[in-house]
Amino acid sequence: MPASPRSTPTFLAMFSALALSACSHGVRKDATAPAAAVPRDEPINRTVFAFNKGLDHAVLRPVARGYSHLGKPVRSGVRNFAQNLQEPLVFANDILQANVLRSLNTAGRFIVNSTVGVVGIFDVANHWGMPHHAADLGQTFGVWGMGPGHTVELPVFGSSNVRDSVGRILTLGLNHLGDNSDTAGTVQLVGTVAGIVDGRSRALPMTDKLEQSPDYYAALRDAAAARRLALVADGREGSVHPSVPNSDGRAATGLPVNP
Repeated sequence: MPASPRSTPTFLAMFSALALSACSHGVRKDATAPAAAVPRDEPINRTVFAFNKGLDHAVLRPVARGYSHLGKPVRSGVRNFAQNLQEPLVFANDILQANVLRSLNTAGRFIVNSTVGVVGIFDVANHWGMPHHAADLGQTFGVWGMGPGHTVELPVFGSSNVRDSVGRILTLGLNHLGDNSDTAGTVQLVGTVAGIVDGRSRALPMTDKLEQSPDYYAALRDAAAARRLALVADGREGSVHPSVPNSDGRAATGLPVNP
């Protein structure tokens, strides 16, 4: 018998606990240090990375390069639209992190940009002193003191770790408990694809540079780990004006991108 919607959060929570328990031997005591590869896990990660690199070279990077030739107003509109769809998730994590001022800022952004900003296409809120910041469940776990655990190379999404991977799974599960109408699903899908393409486009200069390094996998892994470390520190600080780049678009690299 298929699981009922009510049982989904319970199942995901159990899965998360098991995953963290199984990897607890790999969670570092120093949660402030960048993620380091665990030797026995690295062959699997590098196999997934080879798939990601092939997908990136065949599909994502060419699409991103083509997208980068579009006018800046078009690219800004795409980015703003994708970010606006993520604001409810950012708001929820602001609350979970006890960042009250940030949560008010995020709520204000969503209301202003969804109305005056024409469903988020124009970032009016930023011009009104309400800047965007990134927040997700993996960051929230880090703010609570949870270490990142082993490096995990995720298909398509690139370099991550146990903590952030569990956060991503829980977020996907909770999203299914919301509005599952065809219209809402289509809008969310369009926003997700738009965010991935825009994020990959802005990451091109960085990945082109890192690909020249002796070990591209390690270079991407370390860059992604450093950014997640900075994101957790930013969440702990809770400033309305974040010190970390606003967007967290990822695609086959796990890398953040600069605004």
